[in-house]
Amino acid sequence: MGWEAVEQSIAAATGQPFRVLASREVGGGCINEAAVLEGDGQCYFLKRNRPDLLAMFEAEATGLKEILASNSLRAPAPVATGYDQQCSWLVLEYIDMARSTADRDLGCGLAAMHRCSAHAFGFQQDNFIGATPQTNAWTDNWVEFLREHRLAYQLRLAGSNGAGAAIMDSGQRLLEALPAFFSTYHPVPSLLHGDLWGGNHGADADGRPVIFDPATYYGDREADLAMTELFGGFSDRFYQSYRDSWDIDPGYTTRKVLYNLYHVLNHFNLFGGGYCRQARGMIDLLLAEV
Repeated sequence: MGWEAVEQSIAAATGQPFRVLASREVGGGCINEAAVLEGDGQCYFLKRNRPDLLAMFEAEATGLKEILASNSLRAPAPVATGYDQQCSWLVLEYIDMARSTADRDLGCGLAAMHRCSAHAFGFQQDNFIGATPQTNAWTDNWVEFLREHRLAYQLRLAGSNGAGAAIMDSGQRLLEALPAFFSTYHPVPSLLHGDLWGGNHGADADGRPVIFDPATYYGDREADLAMTELFGGFSDRFYQSYRDSWDIDPGYTTRKVLYNLYHVLNHFNLFGGGYCRQARGMIDLLLAEV
């Protein structure tokens, strides 16, 4: 692609002229394309997608700014967003990434981020979980937020994607039973990464932990912790460091299945396959607890 529009957006945001002298494609996950842009002594990380997905990048930029404002963990600073007839894009600070070995720092840093709170559950704007829209309307009650803006939304999508009547019926029963999981546990709004699997953290050149690709909102901190367990990639040192900073309620063992159900349903809605069967098993397991 030609870089002129991207160059102009960077120059407008930074107040400094920028011209791409070298570029290289890098892994951008399964949703976006990505490249590293170099020129004029500067280096940036670029994510791009279809022109109509500018809102996705703008929401990610807002989430990254919120994380950076918490002064807890490093994240790439947003530089610019834009679009033309070919694509939309998000330009980020380039961080030379390595596999993180600072597990303890990541654990205590995440706990510090979770201590950043808000007046309610939600976020200042809707965003995306992968390529799926994620609604974040401010809500005083966590159970209501979890029901309406997380699980019910994904279940409706699953129904339209052919999940079948059985999972829809059991899913509805789970929605009605949600208060039972919070009878003695009352979470406060915590600043969440929102999509904290093993592929969304690393380390910078100094070994400091870095988190990226967020789906930020204020919710129950257990939701972030649950996601770290869904696909692995986090050590015992990480969890011990987190617990040393902020202990975890015993009911988390059950609620983590509830929180990961959201992500498994989303994976079914994005990719299909066996995720529907996995979600059905999780729903049955949760219903057996009430």
